[in-house]
Amino acid sequence: MSASPSSLVTLSAVVTRLRAAGCVFAEDEARLILSTGHVPAEIDAMVDRRAAGLPLEHVLGWADFRGLRISIDPGVFVPRRRTEFLVEQAVPLARSGAVVVDLCCGSGALGAALASALGGVELYAADIDPVAVRCARRNVGAAGGTVYAGDLYEPLPAALRGRVDLLLANVPYVPTEEVGLLPPEARVHEARVALDGGADGLDVLRRVTAGAGGWLTPGGSLLFETSGRQAATAMAIVAEGGLEPRLAESDGLDATVIIGTRPSAS
Repeated sequence: MSASPSSLVTLSAVVTRLRAAGCVFAEDEARLILSTGHVPAEIDAMVDRRAAGLPLEHVLGWADFRGLRISIDPGVFVPRRRTEFLVEQAVPLARSGAVVVDLCCGSGALGAALASALGGVELYAADIDPVAVRCARRNVGAAGGTVYAGDLYEPLPAALRGRVDLLLANVPYVPTEEVGLLPPEARVHEARVALDGGADGLDVLRRVTAGAGGWLTPGGSLLFETSGRQAATAMAIVAEGGLEPRLAESDGLDATVIIGTRPSAS
């Protein structure tokens, strides 16, 4: 006789199944699954999906990002904890009511988190992936923002030109040849467009930086994440785009963020 679903959803049973599947943080993950699922059959199915290799956030349907529960749909890029450092760098550069654009927004986690931290902003976001756009509309919409579907700046309202205080760009920066080396949770279950940054990982950044000056207000800043080994090249790209680059790093989060500021009008 097979076990009933209810016998499979105790904490110890779920932990055992997750450990057998190779989940390193099985106990923490089990608690999250048990707190998210509503009935035994649902919890059992969630455990099966996690054991099959789906990212935990896709199984849960949400990710924790700076204390916010960000809705995450299957296939959508999962916001990394290290990217919280980017938001931390953005907070002191803006004020309540600032005009913020979240480019390559994925789930919209960056814009939603910044809006929460500042107590309200004029928020816009854009992504080329329609699946991400649908997901972001829930997260950004909850923060009072608007999400557009399209390639980088193309779908944004022209009225934003020269008005943007903060341009957050979670650009992909994995070199094409290295995408295949990523963990399966990313390589298999996240959209390639959110990972692949071209030959040297900086192709999308070049396009973002080339257009940033026309959208930023004088004194406004572009912020993006990159890797430590790409930082020097990325800084040069920012400077070539007419912005003043600054590097911020967090050893604890293994995070590298570059801030490019449009010079203030003289």
